[in-house]
Amino acid sequence: MAMRIAPWPHLLRRCLLLCLLPCALALPATATRAQTQTPPGGEAEAVRRGETVFRASGGCGCHTDYKAKGQPLAGGRGLKTPFGTFYSTNVTPDPETGLGNWSAADFVRAMREGIGPQGQHYFPVFPYTSFTRMSDADLADLWAYLRAQPAVRQPNKAHDVWPPFGWRIGVGPWKLLFFRSARFAPDPARSESWNRGAYLAGAVAHCGECHTPRNLLGGLKASLRFAGSVDGPEGELAPNITPDRETGIGKWSAKDLEYFLETGFKPDGDDAQGLMGQVIEHGYGKIGAADRQAIAEYVRSLPPIVNTVRAPAKKK
Repeated sequence: MAMRIAPWPHLLRRCLLLCLLPCALALPATATRAQTQTPPGGEAEAVRRGETVFRASGGCGCHTDYKAKGQPLAGGRGLKTPFGTFYSTNVTPDPETGLGNWSAADFVRAMREGIGPQGQHYFPVFPYTSFTRMSDADLADLWAYLRAQPAVRQPNKAHDVWPPFGWRIGVGPWKLLFFRSARFAPDPARSESWNRGAYLAGAVAHCGECHTPRNLLGGLKASLRFAGSVDGPEGELAPNITPDRETGIGKWSAKDLEYFLETGFKPDGDDAQGLMGQVIEHGYGKIGAADRQAIAEYVRSLPPIVNTVRAPAKKK
């Protein structure tokens, strides 16, 4: 079998990360304990609230292989990145291949710390870097909703990722550099609606994970938050969604953005494709109008960033 040769950017990433691998041995494996009491209003009410959280997350679209007509939330969707292809996991309540044997504490720890039940680090293609900001109540309700879904027995696929990026031992030092576990803190100087939008966009809907460019090691570039990325979900472009008038969505009105989140249609009549189209269809389009208004209010308040997102020129 022929050996794949990584292009020079991959080699640079590889060398930099290898220098950090010894730090993994010193990384503390902290855990966050979940509330395991009966949720307010009972389990049925928690499931109802959990569906709202689920939709606001985009319907966990990465965990359903729509292209292959896969079972909902059963995983197997290939997520192309500059480091290789990661395959999403089964998050149905199947006890053998899904989350059926997880506890509530296991779920919260995965969402907030990126650590699995056996203490293994999760690759940051799973956006715990945003989910860490979610509230206790929303995590408890989301857990109730996921447990109420049909169990699907479908083994997870192995990732196809360039070494050393497929080595979990490298995720520990990556977290030391680029991850901080912290809850969302409302801004008292802002409106309740703005804070709701900031929470949804920054934590639950994890918009910045796709719409922010990354550095050579896969860390988000904070100075270009929401300014778009050529390495968006599944290898597609993720546009600039800051309110810059020339390179972003500065010419969109609040109603334009709300309508887009509801239907997938842009002001020029074009529509969202790929993963964005799916998260609108199965997620954002099914949340309440007030939440879409809150997201629009928050996104339109961001500092405009000039950043033209174009696909790199193809070599002749």
